[in-house]
Amino acid sequence: MASQSQVSRPMTEVDRKFAEPLIEPLRSALFDSRQRWREFVLLTADFVFETDMAGRFTFIGPDPAFGWSAPTLLGRSGSEILAEPAAQGNVFVPVASRQRRQVWLRRHDGSLACLRLTTAPMTDGEERIVGLRGSGVEITEEEDRRGEIIAALRRNEVIDHILWHVRQEILAANMARAGLGALCRALGADGGAVIDLHRDAALEWRGDPVRHQTMDVPEEFVELALEHLCRPQQIGPMPIAGPLGERLLVSSCAARLGGAAAVLLWRGVTGREWEGEDRAVMAAAVGILRLVLEQESIQQDMARQARTDPLTGLFNRRAFVEEVERRIARLDRESLPGTLIFVDVDNFKSVNDRLGHEAGDQALIITATLLRATVRPTDLVARFGGDEFALWLDGADEFSASERAAALCERGPSELAHLAAGETVPISLSIGIATRWPNEGLDLDHLMRRADQAMYDVKRTGRGRWRVARAPRDEDPQ
Repeated sequence: MASQSQVSRPMTEVDRKFAEPLIEPLRSALFDSRQRWREFVLLTADFVFETDMAGRFTFIGPDPAFGWSAPTLLGRSGSEILAEPAAQGNVFVPVASRQRRQVWLRRHDGSLACLRLTTAPMTDGEERIVGLRGSGVEITEEEDRRGEIIAALRRNEVIDHILWHVRQEILAANMARAGLGALCRALGADGGAVIDLHRDAALEWRGDPVRHQTMDVPEEFVELALEHLCRPQQIGPMPIAGPLGERLLVSSCAARLGGAAAVLLWRGVTGREWEGEDRAVMAAAVGILRLVLEQESIQQDMARQARTDPLTGLFNRRAFVEEVERRIARLDRESLPGTLIFVDVDNFKSVNDRLGHEAGDQALIITATLLRATVRPTDLVARFGGDEFALWLDGADEFSASERAAALCERGPSELAHLAAGETVPISLSIGIATRWPNEGLDLDHLMRRADQAMYDVKRTGRGRWRVARAPRDEDPQ
């Protein structure tokens, strides 16, 4: 038999009369307890709320909360202030257990706030869930700092990745291409390029501004990058729209050694927009590329100095010989002749001795300028040392070379005359010419001896004229 304590019975009228005096005090105590909970929690939390079974707010504190006034939110679903309700789920709908979560809320002004949220179900006297109660502490600044640390670590990883690729190369030009390629891969760019704007030795704008590239750069992209270089007030990577809506990212990369340069990355029309983190990574990578480009400029300058005459800017003897030997091989393949011209400044020693070395240097510079102006841009001009110069004419025979030699002999004295004003000895040019016909088997040394001999024949017989070297079959056996 069941004990009396286990037997349940319906409440009688007597029971109700006995309980009625207690109901109101209990309700008052419950309300007071609930009010005390709200007041206590408001002292320790940044957000306090209660919701009904549908997740609608029935209480909000403090007022306002994140810019929202309590009357604005009461009766509305909590999902309306969630930053990403689909991803986070509606955390304001009651559940059977206590929950601790981190959520992002949308403030009234549209900005976001991160909360560490604790929720618990509310129950009635019969332990049925009737709503949800929760409190949250804002940790937006903490999350921002955490995000900054994560972003910084990612940037460090990207920079380490770029540096690793750069270190695999020796030449600065290869380093720049390796670093540019690694940056494109790290940021998911379709392509990249280094664009620069430099003047050559003649102070003319260099024709091709693309210095390095991972793939062919559309001309329209290059023009936009050059426009960016003309706006030095723009600092840091700047997103630019391409002509068809492509997504470009351009950053100035001016080297300390002068010149204007920019790093250009691009994504197609369907590519994602450049974000702040992309720009931060690019800014860090541009610092590395800048050092590499400076090193490349130094290497190029050293190579140029090793191959050029410092006074006239012409090729020196070594560079001239190396370049002519490469061209001879090509001319043989194309069955074309090539002609070597030696030029000597007559009475140069007299200018140096009587007028000084400054006048002598000026005579050499004038002669170099005259030689450049007489031949085609594709021909080679060099100073061999002292007052001796050499020219190489691709595809020219002794007849066309003679025409240029005659022009030099005519113009030389008039161009140099002012340096010898009052002197009895005029300054002129003595010229020797030697032509190499395709596949005749003569090396450059032999050709140089022929041209040199023709030039000294001129000097011995009066100077200021030109002469063509005898054909190989007419020369004395060596």
